[in-house]
Order: sequence, then structure tokens, then C-alpha cells
Amino acid sequence: MINDFKHSQYAHCESGVVSSMLTNSGLKISEPMAFGLTSTLSFAFFPIVKVNGMPLIAYRAIPKNIINKIEKSLKIKLFKKSFRNMLEANLELDKALENGKLVGLQTSVFYLPYMPSDMRFHFNAHNLLVYGKIEKNYQISDPVFENIVECSQKDLIKARFAKGVFSPKGFMYYVDKLPKNIEFETILKKAIRKNAKSMLTVFPYAGVRGMRKLVSHIEKLQEKDERYIKNYLTHIVRMQEEIGTGGGGFRYLYAAFLKEAIKYNLDVDKLNKASELLTLSGDTLRNFALKCVESAKKIERFNPKEISDILIEASNYEEKAFKILKSI
Repeated sequence: MINDFKHSQYAHCESGVVSSMLTNSGLKISEPMAFGLTSTLSFAFFPIVKVNGMPLIAYRAIPKNIINKIEKSLKIKLFKKSFRNMLEANLELDKALENGKLVGLQTSVFYLPYMPSDMRFHFNAHNLLVYGKIEKNYQISDPVFENIVECSQKDLIKARFAKGVFSPKGFMYYVDKLPKNIEFETILKKAIRKNAKSMLTVFPYAGVRGMRKLVSHIEKLQEKDERYIKNYLTHIVRMQEEIGTGGGGFRYLYAAFLKEAIKYNLDVDKLNKASELLTLSGDTLRNFALKCVESAKKIERFNPKEISDILIEASNYEEKAFKILKSI
């Protein structure tokens, strides 16, 4: 066990674990910086890819993007391993803890007993940090909780080997080696431009265009029956607000990243303006989710144009923001 480990609560699991892991290992990286350095802000709408029978809607890059990209961008060496055998996964985790490592794990939310019942659904890309073990209970720093928690070896192994989409396969990771010097100014410019390019892509199902593609599908919902409309609107809210930080939260996280990036000699005016626009997008996306909830609860209030106009407004803010950032 690491006696001087400092737990912190974060907005999102993967960026929170990476921030906590690096900071406790001697390289202070804030959660917004971990999120922004890895160009993780995104939007994707794929009608042919189904999640619980509904289209995939994502507001950030795929799971493990932060873990993999932070290693590459900062030239950090991480130990990363997946497993087929549960016993081997347990032994490898215990060995790392005995060697004083802070270990990140990918797990299923559904099988973590300390999660409140209303938060336990089948999502297999939840990251947490293990810092110790007392008898058969692991000491866990889960970034979405205010305080540290415990989980039995039996429950944790079940969460590490859940089946389904994004199956964890016992995936674990920890810091192996940190760099001596980091050229933040150069790395930040590259990361910001890369994120801008991905959000302004001409591909119709991603970035700003992807947001507008979802609009076209919302407008066609009035042709469906009430049950389908309710399920679709509820699905939008779940994908936006319950999976990780959600759409609005991710925009606030990136806006904070841009503010922090100012101290590395980047264009102050451009970063401030883009940060303001993305904050507005975050506010607008939260309003969008609220309207979806209201319509799902009382279908007579469903107004596809009203809901669509809010999402269009958010997409306009993001288009302006990333056009500014593209020139950083």
C-alpha cells in the first residue's frame, strides 16, 4: 500500500485516473490538461452502430485514448497489459501493488458493489486506481467518488472480466518511467490543432457535422411511435450525461484546458475566445439534454424543431471555437 497516496475527485474517470496517477508519481498534470493534451474532445453519431438497440452517440474519443495518447505525447513509459486468465491478472495486480505501483484498471460499472444501484449499468470502460490491498480487499481511488472506497478481490475480478462491448479483459496499467524534460508549448499546439481538425472533419458522422447529422434524425422522430421517441430521447440523455462526464461536461473540461494552456506562451486571445465558446456549448448541451428529458416524460411536449435548434446552436459554437483553434 502507498501510505502517502492523495485521493482527489474528478469529472471523468479516464482523465481523472491519468491525472491522479501521474501527479502521485511526481509529474503534476491536471485533469483538463490530461484531457486536452490527448485531443480527446469529440463528437460521433453512428446510426448503424447500436448501443442497447439505439445509435452510438459519443462526445469524446474512444476509451483508452487518454491512456494511450498521454504516453505518446509526453513520452511517458507505461506498463500496459490485458489478460485471458483471471488468476494471472490477480497475481500481476498484487505484484505491482507490492512494488509500490499505483495501478489503473479498466472495469465494468455494473459489477462494482460500491456503486449506487442507479449508477450500475453495463458500461465496460470505467477506469479506477488501485493503491493498496488489505487482506482480500483492494483500496481504490475511484475518480468519480469524493472519498476512497474498497472492493473485494472477488468483485473486482468480476468487474475486470465483464463481457460485452469494450470488454476490459483485465486491462491494467501503471507508470514505468517519466520523462526528464517536456516541451509543453510544442506539444500543446500540436494537440490543439489535431483536436480542431477532428472536430471540423468533412466526414458527415463526426465532429460538428456529426452533431448536425443527429439533428436530422431527431427531426424525423415525429414519424415514429411514442415508445420509440421516448426511448430515443432517453438514450440521447444517457449517452450525453451519464456515460463519463457527458457532452456538456467534456466541453467544460476542454474549456478549462484552453485556459490552462495560456501559461505556455500560446495565443491568449484565441484561447480565451475558444474557451468561452466551448463553455457556451457546454451550457447549450445541458439545455438540450433537459429538453430531451422533458419531452421523454411528457410526450405531448415533444417539439423536434425546438430540440434540434438547441443542438444546432451548440454545433455553431463549436465550429467557431475550433476554427479559431485551428490557427493556433
